[in-house]
Amino acid sequence: MRVSAESALVAMRDTVALWHVGQANAAEIVYAACDLLVAGVDGPALRMLAAVSARDVRVDSYEVTVLLESVMTELGLPYFPKESPEGQERALKAMASRVLAGVMPPHELTCWVHQVFGHDGIDLAQPLVELDDVYDYADCTAMTVEDIDAQVLAEAKRLVALP
Repeated sequence: MRVSAESALVAMRDTVALWHVGQANAAEIVYAACDLLVAGVDGPALRMLAAVSARDVRVDSYEVTVLLESVMTELGLPYFPKESPEGQERALKAMASRVLAGVMPPHELTCWVHQVFGHDGIDLAQPLVELDDVYDYADCTAMTVEDIDAQVLAEAKRLVALP
């Protein structure tokens, strides 16, 4: 089944965002570049990235790092330096969109956010970090897991809607 150019662009954006927080590796970025070419998206920087050997690439490949800004610019996608707050926010939105798509359960999102960002991480992550704590104490409160799930879904919608 052929992937649409739009979904391949979203996949590239999200893979790069997750790479920013150490949740994707350079090989996954190379595969996303290949998927873009298969979907009909083309450009010189994209071709160079897709040509990097995904089998031989390290987690933080210098080749991928050097090409990435050019590729993202060529694709019209935002580029942020690795570990930048903007990159971290993009990763958070990528994971929130997985919950809204039904690919990830709400509790897994809060657990992921808590592990990646913790209580001292970016401000946008804090409501989900706190909801992860609420899951831990659900049996001691009047809230049900379904109530907490609903709050997580509402927060995910809010995050995804942010510009």
